[in-house]
Amino acid sequence: MKHLKSILFATTLFFATTFTTQAQSKVAHINTQELVMAMPEMQNASSELEKLSKTYQEEIKSQVSAMESVREQYAAEAETKTDEENGKRIQELQEFEQNIREFQTQAQQEMQKKQQELTSPVFEKAQNAILKVGKAKGFDYVLDSSEGQGVLFAGGTDLMQDVKVELGF
Repeated sequence: MKHLKSILFATTLFFATTFTTQAQSKVAHINTQELVMAMPEMQNASSELEKLSKTYQEEIKSQVSAMESVREQYAAEAETKTDEENGKRIQELQEFEQNIREFQTQAQQEMQKKQQELTSPVFEKAQNAILKVGKAKGFDYVLDSSEGQGVLFAGGTDLMQDVKVELGF
């Protein structure tokens, strides 16, 4: 009976130790926003987006300036024109304003499309590097410690340096 209790205790202890060891997963963390913003590809993408934005802003500014010139001209000539002509001019200015708004909307959509086009490969490259380093280091989970991602404490292993080495910077 004593041997049975000892064997049962030893077996229970063995299984408890085995399950505890298996239940412990290796976890690391990385701030993906910081990583992506440090990548040269993202800096190039940001620079290209800034140039495109300035181009659109200049075009919109030019269109608004042209509309204001026409508006001033029409206001100066309003007393010498008939009501019908003034009505047509008001309608023309309204169409001018509408065209500017449509251009602004189109520019914003094109900026979003270009941003997606330029940044998607950067995020994909970062994610692939994180996965590669995480697997190579034997981690079961890699948490994103970027602000707002739900990681309240990141005292474990930080993969930032290893991933930067993988990416070549």
